[in-house]
Amino acid sequence: MERKDEVDALVPRWERSGLSPSLIAALELSKRMSRINGLFEQALKPELAELGLTYAEFDVLAALNRLGPPYRMKPSELSRALFLTSGGISNVLQRLTAAGYVERADNDGDGRSRWVQLTTEGLRVSDTAMAVSGKVHEDVLAGVPEEAVRQAADALREVLLVVGRRRLR
Repeated sequence: MERKDEVDALVPRWERSGLSPSLIAALELSKRMSRINGLFEQALKPELAELGLTYAEFDVLAALNRLGPPYRMKPSELSRALFLTSGGISNVLQRLTAAGYVERADNDGDGRSRWVQLTTEGLRVSDTAMAVSGKVHEDVLAGVPEEAVRQAADALREVLLVVGRRRLR
C-alpha cells in the first residue's frame, strides 16, 4: 500500500481542476518543500527564543559564524546571502548590535561601506544556536531513512541549480 501525506489529499482537487500532471508535480514539490521548511522553523523558533533570538537574527549570526575568523561581512553581502531586503537586514543588525552580538567596523578597503562582525559574545551565542539548530534538524528528521534524506537533498539541488539561476519577479 502506497503511503500518503497531507499534500496527496490536494492532488485529486488539482486533477479535477484540469491541471496538467507536470503542474501537479510542481505544486506537490512546492507544497512539500514549504511544509518541511515550516516544520523545521516551528521546531527551531522556540529553541532560539530561549536564547533570545529570532529566526532572522539566528540566520545572520550563523552566516557570520560560518565564515570563520574574522567573522565579518558587509551588510549588502549578508542581505544577498540571506535573501533579506536591505531594510530587513538593517533592522536585524540593529537588534544584534544592541544585544552586543555584532559590531560595525570600518572597511579600510572601501570608505563607503562598513563591516558587520561577530563579537566574542556573538560568537558564543551563535555557536550555541548552531548546535541547537543541528539537534532540532536531527530531531525533526528522526525516523526518516538517511538514504531518503540524501536522495531528497540531491534531487532538490538539481531543481535549485536550474530554478536558482532564473530571475523571478
